[in-house]
Amino acid sequence: MLAPDVADSAAFESWLPRARGKFVLLSFAEPSCRPDENWDRLARPESITRFRAARDSARRAWSGRTQRLGRSAMRALDRAGVAGILTSLWSAGWGVTKIFAAHTESVPVLDLSCEDYGLVFRLAERNQGPRLRLDARSAPLGERPMFNVIGELKGSEKPDEFVVLSAHLDSWDGASGATDNGTGTITMLEAMRLLSVAYPKPKRTIIVGHWGGEELGLLGSRSFATDHPDVVNGLQAAFNQDNGTWRIEYIRMMGLTGAGAHFGRWISAIPPEIAGGISLDIPGEPERGGSDHMAFLCSGAPAFRLQSNYPDYRQYTWHTNRDTFDKLIQDDLKNNATLAAMLAYQAAEDPARVPRDRRVLTGQDGQPAPWPACSPPERSYSR
Repeated sequence: MLAPDVADSAAFESWLPRARGKFVLLSFAEPSCRPDENWDRLARPESITRFRAARDSARRAWSGRTQRLGRSAMRALDRAGVAGILTSLWSAGWGVTKIFAAHTESVPVLDLSCEDYGLVFRLAERNQGPRLRLDARSAPLGERPMFNVIGELKGSEKPDEFVVLSAHLDSWDGASGATDNGTGTITMLEAMRLLSVAYPKPKRTIIVGHWGGEELGLLGSRSFATDHPDVVNGLQAAFNQDNGTWRIEYIRMMGLTGAGAHFGRWISAIPPEIAGGISLDIPGEPERGGSDHMAFLCSGAPAFRLQSNYPDYRQYTWHTNRDTFDKLIQDDLKNNATLAAMLAYQAAEDPARVPRDRRVLTGQDGQPAPWPACSPPERSYSR
């Protein structure tokens, strides 16, 4: 069954008994799973115009239809005893769909490919009686502990000042989590191996943090920052890597007005074959969500993201069914690990602390905006 076209959430509640024992389709069915760039390259302009006008109109209509169900539509379907909920979050690339969490207690939520979802949707829309067979087995295991994995090279001159190398261990299970964030983890592991060989007695303490629970809300890094205020207060710089496999090409200063001068010196000391092509955004603005560097930056501590090409990552491997080992570019991973090690060395050796002066932030309304707030770590998911 398709999500119903009803006037409001009250009408939706009245409709729910009809859905018991049925699979309900909640997502928009893309009229074409052919990427837009393919249309732009090969289709006639008049075909593109006609197709996009029809698609945009259908998207708006479906969006209005699902909004009228209310914000808790999935939970309502769960309570109503549907057989399952079908969704599809297409990534606008060949064969790629996004993977995110479900919001049900007992009813399975299945994410179908763009093509398969479209087929089932069309059959249901035309009352052709599509039937699905699902074999899904699970058992409640209760809460399980989650861990951070921490390594340390103790500082020889300033042990109470810190450089942090950062990545997260967990991933979504639509594939194997290779670029989100297996690449970050092996980059920082290799960076620490290089440092332990070439720089075993750093001036400042160098920590590597492989965080658990990043995908659930930065749980591991927020817990560490809360439990180790000495690291936050003594932080010289944190370097976090959490996207993709291409070479690092962009580093934002996160609104810290004095950070650019330090990065300028650090990168100028790194051979261009390692650091060439990196753009520095000075002073930049702090992110509002993002990744584990935010667990430190929210306190005003110098924490930065080492960012690879983002559009490619966002479309094809971030939280998708295509985030697999074969997407890794080994040469770039080696380069990124070397870069991370060299940045850690430069930060540990720098005679000056990275200042914490912040730029004045402005909201969309032109009024002063606050610095991103630190959220308390969620220690338990018990319900």
